[in-house]
Amino acid sequence: MKILVINAGSSSLKYQLFEMPEGKVLAKGLCECIGIEGGTVTHKRPGQDDYKVKTPLDDHEAALAWVLKLLTDTELGVIADISEIGAVGHRIAHGGEKLRASCLIDDEVITYLESIVPINPLHGPPAIAGMRGCRKLMENVPMVGVFDTSFHSTMPEKAYIYPIPYELYEEKSIRRYGFHGTSHRYVSGRAAEMLGKKPEELKIITCHLGNGSSITAVNGGKVVDTTMGFTPQEGILMGTRSGSVDPTIVTYLQSQGMTAAEVEKMLNKQSGLLGVSGKSSDARVVCDAAAEGDKRSQLALEILYYGIKKYIGAYTAAMNGLDVLVFTAGIGENDRDLRRRVCQDMDYLGIAMDEEVNATCPRGKDADVSAADSRVKILVIPTDEEYMIALDTARLAAD
Repeated sequence: MKILVINAGSSSLKYQLFEMPEGKVLAKGLCECIGIEGGTVTHKRPGQDDYKVKTPLDDHEAALAWVLKLLTDTELGVIADISEIGAVGHRIAHGGEKLRASCLIDDEVITYLESIVPINPLHGPPAIAGMRGCRKLMENVPMVGVFDTSFHSTMPEKAYIYPIPYELYEEKSIRRYGFHGTSHRYVSGRAAEMLGKKPEELKIITCHLGNGSSITAVNGGKVVDTTMGFTPQEGILMGTRSGSVDPTIVTYLQSQGMTAAEVEKMLNKQSGLLGVSGKSSDARVVCDAAAEGDKRSQLALEILYYGIKKYIGAYTAAMNGLDVLVFTAGIGENDRDLRRRVCQDMDYLGIAMDEEVNATCPRGKDADVSAADSRVKILVIPTDEEYMIALDTARLAAD
């Protein structure tokens, strides 16, 4: 079965076409600048030159029309007709309280997703636009929603309820939801495979570290806690997000003349690595500046390393032990020095890294960087959220 995976952003749309169950990627690409000037479509096929075209993209439906056109093009395509696509899987950031597992998309699901846009204002509208566009252009093809929040739905109340008036949870659904769940689900499952065990047998901490970062504790295959909360703002320092800060900072800044919108922009877009270093939100740029002696860049990295270490310690305590520590996503997979610094002085938890293996392990491949005497396995696993979406979509479409 051929599965088309769609990830719609506010002004972009990523796609991959899979052959399932093999998991083979037939084509993938990116539509950029949707609804704004400078629309671009990039189409990639294994072993072939990339195709890139500049074209107006008025909305997500127009972008999807380009995707389907390219996939079926006689020269650039990989299928003869749209009818070869057995189902479409949509990455959806937020499933709210109701949608706690991947599901087939129907009118009721879309209506519910529209109802929770107030708690998902950034990612909700483009995802809905992508679903509506697909349903219009591919009306007889099953659609499946895969939610970043669903893997975290096993958290106990003590982990997801905030210590604020309980009525705010009951009336406004304010609680910890967690994000990056599809990535955490993939790498925790892959870690169990690498060790020849079932997820139910392991206590795992997964560190999804990129421009947005989150850390999750997975005990026996179920999430018991995660760093992101009501929004993706909470947790450790990120590219432009502050992570967790004293909430009174918000009201203090407002009392000093900043508007709510200005404070929100500062915490989400002007903080994190960018805000502390003053250089960039890109960890590579900050690392280079730190290596050249820039003190603020060095401080930004120290805050990041320290934050990760704190959560590893806290989650080990929460699970009463740790079997596996996983690093994934852009920084986690590629920043060898970050992995080394995080794992330093963690021997009291049984975490010991083979620094030579860590320094030389190939990028883009699964790797075990544990020292021979480490009680905890330290794994580097490239994440594959799109494959997880394709897997869920194939399963639900076949039912």
